[in-house]
Amino acid sequence: MKTIDIDIALARKVLKTEADAITALIERLDERFENAVRILLDCRGRVIVTGMGKSGIIARKIAATLSSTGTPSFFLHPAEAIHGDLGVVQGDDVILALSNSGETEELLRLLETIKRLGARMIAITGDCTSTLGQAADVALDCMVSEEACPMNLVPTASTTAALALGDALAMTLFDAKGFRREDFANIHPGGKIGKRLMRVDHLMHGGDQRPMVSAETPMADVMAEMSRKSFGMTCVVEPGDRLVGIITDGDLRRHMLAAQQGTAPSILERRAGDVMTRNPVTVTRGMLAVEALRLMEERKITSIVVVGAGQQVEGIVHLHDLWRTQLF
Repeated sequence: MKTIDIDIALARKVLKTEADAITALIERLDERFENAVRILLDCRGRVIVTGMGKSGIIARKIAATLSSTGTPSFFLHPAEAIHGDLGVVQGDDVILALSNSGETEELLRLLETIKRLGARMIAITGDCTSTLGQAADVALDCMVSEEACPMNLVPTASTTAALALGDALAMTLFDAKGFRREDFANIHPGGKIGKRLMRVDHLMHGGDQRPMVSAETPMADVMAEMSRKSFGMTCVVEPGDRLVGIITDGDLRRHMLAAQQGTAPSILERRAGDVMTRNPVTVTRGMLAVEALRLMEERKITSIVVVGAGQQVEGIVHLHDLWRTQLF
């Protein structure tokens, strides 16, 4: 078999060329970029991202990034658009069009309909004086001095720069909207991201599963409740399910030992309010599960109470529930 030399130096040059293409964009971010973000913020419809060929592949990724960060967006293939799919475009949409040359025929054929509908358009292009650049409400300069291809032909640095500029738009928009981790969790229920952003209310045991007694409950009944619910603890509540304390297996052992040593009466002669621990550690239903797990491991507790605004008991989360989700 013929030996083929691998040019590592060329691979390094490719990476440097593409890195330089992105770096060159930094100084070009100006009021046009700000205007583009404002147009996206004001969008009352969807952001429709379009591009042909390699630009189309980049456009798909930008659309996915926008959607995953709270901006409804999808990719529209320009060739399919001119054969009927252009019907999805509405006047309150924003078109984000990608073309390095700015003269891609399939995109230019969409311009008349876009303008007629009144949809606004942002162009990411290597030539802001092109037909596409001139037709856009805002044209973002994505010009590169050279492609990473040895023949300066294959779209490489230009598509990398367009992707980076699309990410810059998406992340700036993400920040301007005040998008929160909780919002991110709502639209990422699956995969590793979904697990990391899972909230406590998705794991807690509520309703009749909550172990609860009043402060006046005899300890025999307290232990029966703890045994039935199997969390190794019970909440002590006032009317309205307001939490005033908890009793854990550890509390039972400590009071039994004190009784054996003669420093306290028999635990069966006592009531829940005599044994409970006041001001226990609690979490809210909106807390991320990973944060609850860290808290429980730090405090060395196996069950934690989920409370509402008025300290009402909403549920219980057990350490095993968090471990089973494989948050890490």
